[in-house]
Amino acid sequence: MKISTEQFRVKPKDEVDLKKRPTCVPPFYGSKDEYLDLLNEQIERLSKLQGLLYANNSWSILLIFQAMDAAGKDSMIKHVLSGINPQGCEVYSFKHPSAEELDHDFLWRSIRRLPERGRIGIFNRSYYEEVLIVRVHPEILAAESLPDKLACHKNIWRDRMRSMNDLEAHLTRNGTCILKFFLHVSKEEQRKRFLERIDNPEKNWKFNRDDIEERKLWKQYMHAYEECLGATSSKDAPWYVVPADDKKNARLIVAQVVVNLLEELKMSYPETSEEKRRELLAIRDELVK
Repeated sequence: MKISTEQFRVKPKDEVDLKKRPTCVPPFYGSKDEYLDLLNEQIERLSKLQGLLYANNSWSILLIFQAMDAAGKDSMIKHVLSGINPQGCEVYSFKHPSAEELDHDFLWRSIRRLPERGRIGIFNRSYYEEVLIVRVHPEILAAESLPDKLACHKNIWRDRMRSMNDLEAHLTRNGTCILKFFLHVSKEEQRKRFLERIDNPEKNWKFNRDDIEERKLWKQYMHAYEECLGATSSKDAPWYVVPADDKKNARLIVAQVVVNLLEELKMSYPETSEEKRRELLAIRDELVK
């Protein structure tokens, strides 16, 4: 079964209203066994396509995941990309910036982690935090030591999103394919997952008081996300708003989007020249003897 993913894609310059975007849709699977079969099919396909990507060594892939706490970013990366060869993939989780990172422009630390040709790079959170958490918490912006006239500029968020668009356009022109996923979880589902983290001792480490404080700022975050998604989704670097209340469904959607992209590249293994083929046959003869 191939999932139609276009319904989750944000069109360029779309006015995003997250209240009108579902956090849950009818499941694309009928049972847990069917879900596992569908996911394994996608994982197998991804594994083969990643091998092609690595051998082709022309394209690179950047996958960006953003979400509210407990939306399932970690488990998404774990399950969907479980079949990827670790040699062709890097995952970076961007936490609070270091002193060195704060002394550079806001894109610097992410640019250093961009994937090489033939590889898949995964950003668990990303430079988009600079127009999300930084927008909700102005004290973080103050720590970035920008000149006053820039830090206080009325268009700072618009300008930052423009910088992100420019970066992604540059990367696209140079062979990096970008997919961005916002895992759209409801506030009620987040509450349930927080309770599970408290009630299950094995998940206690995932929860702290700061998570509750951030939850109180839900409306501010939704406003920031809506502006960000609408302003930075483009034809070549689209955002997908993925309903995330059902983690299994969300994984199937994301896997399908990634498979679609890799298939559209129409990659093939490098052709062997006649000269190279003769050399290989000569080596084969030596090995046989």
